[in-house]
Amino acid sequence: MTARLWLGLLALPAWAHVVSMSSGDLTIQGTHAKYELRMPLYEIAHTAHPETALLEHVRFSGARLTKSACHAESSREAYICDAEYEFTTPPDRVDAECTLASITVPSHVHFLRAEMGGKQDQGMFDLNFTRVTLRFRPPSAAEIGLMEATGGFQRALGGPVQILFLAALALAARNRGELLRISLMFLAGQAAAVLIVPHTTWQPAPRFVEAAAALTVAYLAVEILLLPKAGARWLIAGVLGVFHGLFFYLFLQAAGYRPGFVLAGAFAAEISVIGVLAALLARVLRWSQAVRVSASALLVFGMVWFILRLRS
Repeated sequence: MTARLWLGLLALPAWAHVVSMSSGDLTIQGTHAKYELRMPLYEIAHTAHPETALLEHVRFSGARLTKSACHAESSREAYICDAEYEFTTPPDRVDAECTLASITVPSHVHFLRAEMGGKQDQGMFDLNFTRVTLRFRPPSAAEIGLMEATGGFQRALGGPVQILFLAALALAARNRGELLRISLMFLAGQAAAVLIVPHTTWQPAPRFVEAAAALTVAYLAVEILLLPKAGARWLIAGVLGVFHGLFFYLFLQAAGYRPGFVLAGAFAAEISVIGVLAALLARVLRWSQAVRVSASALLVFGMVWFILRLRS
């Protein structure tokens, strides 16, 4: 059973991007609407006929597509689609549906910003949340905080790859005290990256973030295998947290959310999952070879993922 589980995990790098995001802007004037979709070029590499497929997976209730055009913009490494819609009557709210995750990768997130009559609203879509109602009214402070924290919670657990990262941290801890130190340093590393990188001139590319994270997983696995008694694993957890923080930095850039609420939601999700995984692993690790088998699977996973991301 354990072997089958790890074989399934090793197949994840073939499809699971950690950083998979797109954005769009919708502007409505009377019955006329303009929409611009921006998708990273690497996301459409395996999408057949992206000039039509992308817009087919973004829909606005009561609106009819009248014109569209798509083109690649190499300078921004983006694929851009411009579309125009007509409503039968001027809307007071719009039900938007986005299923882009079904034609890109399961962890894909789309951010939609909308404006009508000087009023703005926004929505976030992923594989599980495909519908949003745009009401074009100023949200309350509580609604904004809840939305941004929920976004952080969802992104922390956006796919099996993120959960596998947390499993690796739980596996690296040899006792409860070390688990606590590793977890806290992991969270601190994420926060450091989110708060410091915006004040630098560095703009990490999504491909770099994924490849670096893959190597970090592989390094952690090597330490578990070859240095089972090594100390200061909390330092490694801090480095791993920095690369996860880069992912949240890119997420914040695309969404325009505030770091505090997003990190609060992400930390709540990660602490909960680490606790559950640590309890589960405590039972599995009673088998003397379980640690080595699990770490070996993580090593292969990290290296395969790294190679695939360099080639994507």
